[in-house]
Amino acid sequence: MKKFLYAATIASTALIASCCGSKDAGNGSELTLSGINPADYDTTICVGYDFESSKFVPIAEDAKPVKLYTLKNKNGMEVCITNFGGRVVSIMVPDKEGKMVDVCCGFDKVENYFPWNYETDFGCSVGRYANRIDGGTFTLPEGGDPIVLDKNNNGHASLHGGFTGWQYVVYDVEEATEQSLILSHVSPDGDNKFPAEVKVTVKFELTDDNALAINFDGVADAPTVLNMTNHTYFNLSGDLNNTIDESILWVNADNYTPADEWYIPTGEIRPVEGTAFDFRQPKAIGTNFGDKNPELEAAGGGYDHNWCLNTKGNQDEICVTMTDPRSGIRLDVYTNEPGIQCYTANFQDGTRPGKGGIMYQKHCAICLESQKFPDSPNKYALPGWELSSPFVSPMKPYHSYLKYAFSVEK
Repeated sequence: MKKFLYAATIASTALIASCCGSKDAGNGSELTLSGINPADYDTTICVGYDFESSKFVPIAEDAKPVKLYTLKNKNGMEVCITNFGGRVVSIMVPDKEGKMVDVCCGFDKVENYFPWNYETDFGCSVGRYANRIDGGTFTLPEGGDPIVLDKNNNGHASLHGGFTGWQYVVYDVEEATEQSLILSHVSPDGDNKFPAEVKVTVKFELTDDNALAINFDGVADAPTVLNMTNHTYFNLSGDLNNTIDESILWVNADNYTPADEWYIPTGEIRPVEGTAFDFRQPKAIGTNFGDKNPELEAAGGGYDHNWCLNTKGNQDEICVTMTDPRSGIRLDVYTNEPGIQCYTANFQDGTRPGKGGIMYQKHCAICLESQKFPDSPNKYALPGWELSSPFVSPMKPYHSYLKYAFSVEK
């Protein structure tokens, strides 16, 4: 019953306490290169939200199977993905010494992604709308009454699709091969109060030149908004115990969208020149962390901002490059989207153990999320926002491309 994916009030104690299934930890599964036991991802689950208690709850009767899928290429690179939230769990790439290292923060066991244990967007395929919609309200260009969503972000905005956004759905597996995985999801009309039924696919492809390409495609049966992205937490240092402060970042952007205290863009397109947001010349990510910059302080002591890419939809042009002198690993990002959100894990506090028992600390990683500009349903008509319309319809399908390409600088 799809209605439970966007939870109505659930009063039954027995239902709230119902189990999500069990995994067979003793099936002799071979560990992945990143050290994960695939058996620790074998389960069934459906996530709901109980508004009376303001808690996430399992919905046993709608539970769907979850697994871990492993992609490998001819170079030995490995990417592990789970269909719970369409999450990238680990990415093993060679460093400058040829050693295979994990460059993706994540968790050893699938239950660490369950929201009643830990609310996290680690690695997920975000939908319907990545980032924030101011006041949880917007109006379609066709007109009509305002569409009012739940304000799941500090009571001021709709964030990442609402309380039960797609980071908490079990995607269906359409195809799984050695180097690709195709996931799909049908979001019903009214899902988290968004209008229209939307059918989406997410295709992950691991190429033989060490790139992870992601294609997001969707079609709606009526006008609505759609803005998907990937939320992988990258740490290229070769050791997930490290921070990314020393990693070097280059962003192909002359402008960014400043935000207010609730991370909502003001609507201004502001030049990066002379600001902490100027990465047109490569510099260490943590260069300005100690400056008490009010914009960084408002975001939790780091970056959580949208850059307006100079690439303007050219997916063949690099929009972001990140390198790390400790490992020599380089990451180039490509997208057809007009913006990219750079988030530096400002609220990790060392209390949640990740893979191998590593305690993820503040600035443990950076998320590089291609996107329409935040709050574009309300600001798409402003000067400088022309490429950020998030609206789709039966006659206007959705397509978004994102590629993370890895190499080594020796």
